[in-house]
Amino acid sequence: MAQIRRQHLVSQVVLKQFTADGPEGSGLQLRPVDVRHPERRNKLASTRTCGWVDTFVAFESASAEKLWDSVERGAHAAFEAVYAGTPFANPLHIKALRDLIVLHYVRSHRYRSTYLNAFETVSVKLRGQLVRQYPEQLRREALRQTRLHLPGSGSLDAFAERLIEQSEVAQEFENGKLFRTSIEGMFHKVRAAAAKWHLEVLTPESGQFLIGDNPGVSVRTDTKPFSYNMAFNDAHSIVLPISPRHLLALGRENLVGTIPRTTVNELNTVQIRAADQYVYMPPRSTRLETFARVTARRWRADRTD
Repeated sequence: MAQIRRQHLVSQVVLKQFTADGPEGSGLQLRPVDVRHPERRNKLASTRTCGWVDTFVAFESASAEKLWDSVERGAHAAFEAVYAGTPFANPLHIKALRDLIVLHYVRSHRYRSTYLNAFETVSVKLRGQLVRQYPEQLRREALRQTRLHLPGSGSLDAFAERLIEQSEVAQEFENGKLFRTSIEGMFHKVRAAAAKWHLEVLTPESGQFLIGDNPGVSVRTDTKPFSYNMAFNDAHSIVLPISPRHLLALGRENLVGTIPRTTVNELNTVQIRAADQYVYMPPRSTRLETFARVTARRWRADRTD
C-alpha cells in the first residue's frame, strides 16, 4: 500500500461546513487563527491546507485512512439530516454522527502525545526493573554481546536501554507500526463505549461555534471554565463542532436543543485551549476572530505566569 503523507486530523467534510466564499475566484475558504501566536495574521486557506499532519500514521497509513474513510463517508447525509432538523429520523445518521465524534476524539494530536508519553514512561519503568531485578543476567548478556564487564548501575542502565531498543516492540514503535495498531485499536474501543451514549445536537441562541485542530474534546461542565481533555470515562461528554451553527455532543438522551451565548463561549474556549496550533472559522467572522485572539492571548499569558 502506498504511504499517504498529508493526513487530515480534522475531516475535510467537517472543515467545509466552516467555509465561505473568499475573494473573487478563490473558492470556499477558512479563516485560521494561530493560538500559539494570536497576534499573527493568517491568510485565508482552503480545507485541503488546514487540519492536516505530515505522516501522522507513518506505517501502512492506508490501513488507517481506510478506517477513517468508512466513518467520513456517512457524514454528508447525516449533516443534511442535521440541517433539516431531523438528525434522529434514521438510525444510520445517529451512528454516523456519533462515530464522527469518536473519530475526532481519537485521531488527534492529543492522542499521539499521550501515546508517546506512555511509551516513554513504560520504557523507563522497564529499564529500572531490569537493573534492579536482573543485574547478573544483564552483566552476562553484556559480556556476551560486547565482551565488556559492566561494574556499576549506570552502565547496567545504559545496557538495559540498549536491550529494550533492540526488542521487537521498540522496533515497531520506531517504525510507526505500534502507533497505527494502537490508534486503530483505541478507535474501536472508544466507539464501542460511545455506542452506549446518546447524541445531542446543539445550536447557539446567538453567536457561532469555531473549530480547533483537536476538535473532538472530552469535557466536564461542573466547573467554570469547563475542564477538558480528561479520560473518556471521566468526562460528562465528548463535543465536536460540525458547523458555525451546530455542535454534536455525547449525552444521556437524544435531543436537539439551543444553548445560551455564555455556553457557546465556554465551548469555543475549550476548542481554543485544546487546539494544538490553529482554530478555524468562516472568513468574515470578525467578532469570533477577535474572541479567539483575545482568549488565546489570555490563555498563553496565564500559562506563562
